[in-house]
Amino acid sequence: MKPTRLSAAVALLSTTLVGFPAHAADDAAKPNPVTEAVAKAMGKLRADEDMLAVLNAQAGLKPKPIEKLDVATARKQPTVTDGVNALLKQQGKSTKPEDLVPGVTSVDTTVDGATGKLPATVYTPEGAGPFPVVVYFHGGGWVIADRKVYDGGARGIAKQANAVVVSVDYRQAPEAKFPAAWDDALASYKWTLANASKLKGDPKKVALAGESAGGNLALATAIAARDAGVQQPAHVLAVYPVTQTSLNTESYLENAVAKPLNRPMVKWFVDKTTRSPADLKDKRLQLIDAKLEGMAPGVTIINARIDPLRSDGSKMEDALKKANVPVERRDYDGVTHEFFGAAAVVQKAKDAQAFAGQRLKQAFGG
Repeated sequence: MKPTRLSAAVALLSTTLVGFPAHAADDAAKPNPVTEAVAKAMGKLRADEDMLAVLNAQAGLKPKPIEKLDVATARKQPTVTDGVNALLKQQGKSTKPEDLVPGVTSVDTTVDGATGKLPATVYTPEGAGPFPVVVYFHGGGWVIADRKVYDGGARGIAKQANAVVVSVDYRQAPEAKFPAAWDDALASYKWTLANASKLKGDPKKVALAGESAGGNLALATAIAARDAGVQQPAHVLAVYPVTQTSLNTESYLENAVAKPLNRPMVKWFVDKTTRSPADLKDKRLQLIDAKLEGMAPGVTIINARIDPLRSDGSKMEDALKKANVPVERRDYDGVTHEFFGAAAVVQKAKDAQAFAGQRLKQAFGG
């Protein structure tokens, strides 16, 4: 798709302002007032009204720029999920997950990781089962957030796909750098295959899914399972996944100062996660250059238009087609990174979750 005049102008402004110095009086961890103003103006021009309401609600919680923080402080910052809950409260609605997605129960448990037990949540739809199973990996750049922050996406998948979802908290960087999270993802997938029947699941129908950094883990785990001779996932659902390591794609330049994810933040995540520049060439990060043939019988990619990672999804789609892996990608206009879990208040998030559920049901033979 050729960039519009607006997107071209946005890209020019974004790349110009990424390194724009803050005013001398500004605290080092405070947002740059110029880039903040530009980001807000771009959001008003490009984001749907309901998406903008979420962004404004999160902004009202005064998050600091992740890329200027130490890890401990970054992990305490208000998330998009916090913005969703703030907006729901403004609307006089419940923020309880079981009210937002009725018909799905959840239980916290542990699963086996590569080096020990990992916290996990199992979401189960109503009914006797056995249900198909989805192993789900949350986002957060492999550094911040957890399965609780991404409850909306995992719970929505359980509802829309009528499947058990096992959402896993893998080890995070910088305490556990690359490839710890990838090792945990494969181990938790193996654990789920072995224990699916105990979870009211069908061990013959197990898929992989994830958002952002978790989307990368889902795709990488499918490749690792193939290489290890482990049961092939029934499907892979990758929501705005990281699939390559260049920060100079069209969408990175166009959305360099976007909210809630921008180009400097991604660099911060990668710097915290990788051990050396050599890791950037590893095929688990540079997925578009990996051997993709036979990794899964089908892949679904969901992207947001206002997202630095949009081009990652497009490049992955092209690579999968070249490898003869069936793939369908949808790019949702008017929404940003992290929109998928905001189905309680964002219509296109509802649409995307319904699409994801449809694709998984088809893969499971339903």
